[in-house]
Amino acid sequence: MLTDEATPDLRAAVVSLWEACGLTRPWNPPHRDLDDALAGPTSTVLVAVEDGLVLGSVLAGYDGHRGWLYYLAVAPDRRGAGLARTLITTAEGWLARQGARKVQLMVRRGNPAEAVYPALGYEAQDVAVYGRRLDG
Repeated sequence: MLTDEATPDLRAAVVSLWEACGLTRPWNPPHRDLDDALAGPTSTVLVAVEDGLVLGSVLAGYDGHRGWLYYLAVAPDRRGAGLARTLITTAEGWLARQGARKVQLMVRRGNPAEAVYPALGYEAQDVAVYGRRLDG
């Protein structure tokens, strides 16, 4: 299994995986999120590929202060084999090379990945997250 940065030719497969894992929302066009991440120098999308199939992904971004993880996805039939751990540790390495000293993420309640993060040393943070859309 190869874990590497996504390329534009994997765009449709990555978005299909995100959709299959229930990560997309109508107000967040996944193709745009993917394109923006691949175009920026401080973000990337890492993928796990086997026999030409995208089995997992994670979007990593560095804001100059800390690293962030988004869109952790593992194909439903491949869960439980350590692929999420591999993707996260690969993303942490990428973020560390960018200068990040801390990694954070946000998870919607009920997302199956919610159980993954504590096993990897992530702790719930005592913060409130506020947001505002600027595109509509």
